[in-house]
Amino acid sequence: METIFKEIEEETVVEALSAHRHHHVHRVEEFKQRLWISLTLTIPILLLSETIQKWLGLGWIKISFQKEILSLLSLIVYLYGGWPFLRGLVDEAKDKQPGMMTLVGVAISVAMFYSLGATLIAGDMDFYWELATLIDVMLLGHWIESRSIMSASMALEEIARMMPTTAHLIKNGEVVDVTAAQLRKGDIVLVRPGEKIPSDGVVIEGESHVDESLLTGESRPVNKGVGDNVVGGAINGEGILKIRVERTGEETYLAQVVNLIKQIQESRSRTQDLANRAAALLFYAALGSGISAFAIWSFLASPNIALERAVTVLVIACPHALGLAIPLVVAVSTSITSKNGILIRDRRVFEMLRDIDVIVFDKTGTLTTGRFGVTDIVSYTDEEELLGLAASIELYSEHVIAKAIVEYAKSKGIQIHDVEEFKSLTGRGAYGKIRGSEVYVGGMNLLESLGIDVNDARIDELRKEGKTIIFVVADGEVIGALALADVIRPESYEAVKELKKRGIKVYMVTGDSEEVANWVAKELGIDKFFARVLPHEKAEKIKRLRYEGGRVAMVGDGVNDAPALLMADVGIAIGAGMDVAIESADIILVRNDPRDVIKAIDISRKTYSKMVQNLWWAAGYNMITIPLAAGVLAGYGVSVPPAVGAIVMSLSTIIVALNSQTLRRYGPRMEKRRLVTDPVCGMKIDPDTVYSKIEYEGRTLYFCSQACEEEFKRNPRKYIRR
Repeated sequence: METIFKEIEEETVVEALSAHRHHHVHRVEEFKQRLWISLTLTIPILLLSETIQKWLGLGWIKISFQKEILSLLSLIVYLYGGWPFLRGLVDEAKDKQPGMMTLVGVAISVAMFYSLGATLIAGDMDFYWELATLIDVMLLGHWIESRSIMSASMALEEIARMMPTTAHLIKNGEVVDVTAAQLRKGDIVLVRPGEKIPSDGVVIEGESHVDESLLTGESRPVNKGVGDNVVGGAINGEGILKIRVERTGEETYLAQVVNLIKQIQESRSRTQDLANRAAALLFYAALGSGISAFAIWSFLASPNIALERAVTVLVIACPHALGLAIPLVVAVSTSITSKNGILIRDRRVFEMLRDIDVIVFDKTGTLTTGRFGVTDIVSYTDEEELLGLAASIELYSEHVIAKAIVEYAKSKGIQIHDVEEFKSLTGRGAYGKIRGSEVYVGGMNLLESLGIDVNDARIDELRKEGKTIIFVVADGEVIGALALADVIRPESYEAVKELKKRGIKVYMVTGDSEEVANWVAKELGIDKFFARVLPHEKAEKIKRLRYEGGRVAMVGDGVNDAPALLMADVGIAIGAGMDVAIESADIILVRNDPRDVIKAIDISRKTYSKMVQNLWWAAGYNMITIPLAAGVLAGYGVSVPPAVGAIVMSLSTIIVALNSQTLRRYGPRMEKRRLVTDPVCGMKIDPDTVYSKIEYEGRTLYFCSQACEEEFKRNPRKYIRR
């Protein structure tokens, strides 16, 4: 697909997207204008119609050439108000794909030409008022539909508006304001408190809290320091940051998100295919029913009644709601997922997610953090004393296990002691004197070299689980041991539990040992695991599960797991962060949170449910209304005139639109915050992370940047509404 950002240089992303949706705006304005003019002309048509005059007791309204004026006004409404439908009829006829426009165009044309014939040649029966009201209602329905589609399109622009238009570039030691489009990879930019980060990059100086709700869906600001990645469009908090630009243009996170949303909105859905087939069948059914109704009622009654029945059948059968049933649900569900860090590449695969039987998780970095941490403590003395001695010795070591012990001790608030005569014992551990005591910290090799033997069932059990055991020896005696392993994410427990609650089997695949895999599986309650599996062998495991009849989803990091992600029915890359361009995944979860898999499944199920509901309402009501319109119950005094048919049809469109919007309540909800508005640029900002605030005429005003504050001070009256 041609990217919507191609060959955009001076234009901003927002301008590009505005141009992209221009035709939607034009359609809304077109239908609105035609509706109001048609409604204005409908008033005299109703007043001059003999049927309406009889109903309302307005028989005294008589003017010269009344029928001729009525015909002229109706012809104007037909040609002007009905033009979009007549044009659509021709287009569908050329494509040999009859649908909604064909039905509407045929209905209003039959009514118009029959009425003209009745006026100019002979006959008292006409359909002028029915024709006018029918076109009015149809225009109203299309106006509502176009507004809904435009709103979905504007969701892209809302995301793009998150990107700032200017940046503070540091060049030759000076700060120069440039447009964000001028930034290049490697540039250093300054981001002041309250400002938006101009592009994806890495912090090289400073520390601050950054609001990345656009990235993760969470409103809590994230602490960022030197070496941390930041995403363009995120709002800087209280500190000043210097950032080295790593990505610009369509490589940035937001640009890729917009592209993905654009792709998914344009991609076909399995349910959409069903809707298209239903629309085609509906046309032929309506045409057949209309012709049959005309023939039967011509024989039973009169041609006028027969024509009324045929026109009503065609009107009620118009599949407005059918054309809206799927696109609106797609737009809403895409908005929900993208705002919560769940990005979809393929809508068909996303729909398939609802029927998954088995989910296979990669272990390292997915269910676990991918780094060592203390999991168990076996202490023969005071536990705080044990941790204090171990951390004090390991503080001087660069080993990953040593760092994990120190980090764990600090998180528990353990005091670190001064160490004398520190020595690193190659292959065994470390030694040092603490408050006169000789302290050793190390593994089994250390105990063997010291001639110390430990018999403890708890330690044996931990060793069987594949954990690394580190002993602490003080003055020749073992005072305890620390067990370390790849730490299980706290979120993984809930994720596995909720997946199993939904009837989904949870498997795990890892290159780790049998003992480690067994421990993780036992901890999380995983149904089955595959251990000692090399990266290229993971795809074979997925293939075997699919061969056994399961619909399989694979969840991995998108790099080592790429073959397995491609082999699965649904490939889910987790913890992708700013790396949206993971070609091997169908669904991308921005955060390192396995619970987002549950969110994706739930939204998939609710989305499909709404699609089916909309299809049943959009097409199903015809099963009742078409026979009534054809006059099946006319003998019992039950009939459906054309105008009523148009109202019923438009009502179904509105119901489908409202039903689609109810999907929003199933989406993950962001933490609610009270936001304030910058009076200059109109940006919504958290009052706790604003650049500045000033008191002006008894009210507090908040500003997102220095530029906005200075602009306000130059011309305050321009930005204050009384």
